[in-house]
Amino acid sequence: MATTDERLTVLEKCHVSPPSNRVGERSLPLTFFDIVWLLFHPVHQLFFFDFPHPKSHFTETIIPKLKHSLSITLQHFFPFASNLIVSPNSKPEIHHVEGDSLVLTFTQSDLDFNDLKQNHPRDCNMFHNLVPLLEPPFKSSSGLVKIPVFSIQVTIFPNSGITIGLTNHHSLCDARTRHDFLMAWTSIANHGSDEVFLATRSLPFYDRVIEYPKLLDDMLLSLPPIQTLDESYRVPQLEPQMDRVRSTFVLTRSEINRLKKWLLAQLPHLEYVSTFVVGCGYVWSCVAKSRVFVEGTKGEYEVERFACVADWRARLSPPVPLTYFGNCTGLCLASTKTTFITGSKGFPTAVELLAKAIRDAVSSKQVFKDAEKWLDEVLRPVPTMGVAGTPKLNVYDVDFGWGKPQKYETISLDYNDSISVNASKDSSEDLEIGLCLTAKQMDAFVNISRSELESILSDHS
Repeated sequence: MATTDERLTVLEKCHVSPPSNRVGERSLPLTFFDIVWLLFHPVHQLFFFDFPHPKSHFTETIIPKLKHSLSITLQHFFPFASNLIVSPNSKPEIHHVEGDSLVLTFTQSDLDFNDLKQNHPRDCNMFHNLVPLLEPPFKSSSGLVKIPVFSIQVTIFPNSGITIGLTNHHSLCDARTRHDFLMAWTSIANHGSDEVFLATRSLPFYDRVIEYPKLLDDMLLSLPPIQTLDESYRVPQLEPQMDRVRSTFVLTRSEINRLKKWLLAQLPHLEYVSTFVVGCGYVWSCVAKSRVFVEGTKGEYEVERFACVADWRARLSPPVPLTYFGNCTGLCLASTKTTFITGSKGFPTAVELLAKAIRDAVSSKQVFKDAEKWLDEVLRPVPTMGVAGTPKLNVYDVDFGWGKPQKYETISLDYNDSISVNASKDSSEDLEIGLCLTAKQMDAFVNISRSELESILSDHS
């Protein structure tokens, strides 16, 4: 056994492939929706499962089960065991040849599992070794540069629990495709074969049927960072965080409904406001206020932005199947002055801006309008809060046979100022929002958000 640090021990590192002669050589060209993510950090997910059993039960029962079921799953979701091919003379693609595999690592940790799975502020650094790194790029025998796009790490906390960490290159897929993969894997793990999965769910849709302006591809592929991708390329990696903590904030359905009533009284012209917009607008405003409380302002005209993506599958013309494999999302961006969302009307202002940004994006018949500006907008050096996850895909439905997750964390929040928004563990109608902030700002956020929530709810009781 090899030791990675004093708190984590590697039990086994293996390569898992689809069953022999089931996939063969296949290619999946990247579309504009995929290529745009080549310049961004990978996605790290972490699931916490209670597992009050010794390590021997884990190694004898769980490890073989996960290996077997994963191999069968990859037969249907071959890109997860494939490599990204980047060549100067052709469009990037996900390419699979017989024998390709993904890395599955089993580890043991002596961290406090029961503390890690809570909602209260915890040191961000404790989570980093529980999600895997992507394997480094390598050259094939033909000289092509291959970039692995997915890896898995399963960690046992003896007599306490299991975590399953997933890391994917964002150009591989979006949240919906990743969720489809997990639903297939858990179904196969529970039943020992893919019969139930094939009988109850649709297979991934791999056809590249989305029509979009070729100039978008040309624009992205001409960018120097993409043109120079070679075997020296490394995706961004999680760095040690100085005094940053992660915490989870829950808005219950009852609180959300009362916030909606209060908001519609403040903003009667909206007529309707979604649960997602309520949660995001509330956190955006409270985080901005907490930052100003801790750091002060940089001037009257400081700008704040909120960025999220909308799933275009059902909104394209013609629409594509919900099982379309890859990325299929468009940018929704709200921007304002800091003073507007940190003042006494900060929350309703944030909600109004977000509602308009999302409405304008999804109601437009021109899905690719201004798409050539998306990358420039996202990369502008302006304080921007992004969103990972969606409450429409319940992360707490992931069950490998020993029970549903007790906690879910998006570890890739540590790269930037994003938040995660998901359906809650206790009720799919509640919102579970993850944040990573400095300890001092997190304290300020907790106090500000609690005070504002109590004030609004008491005002509308």
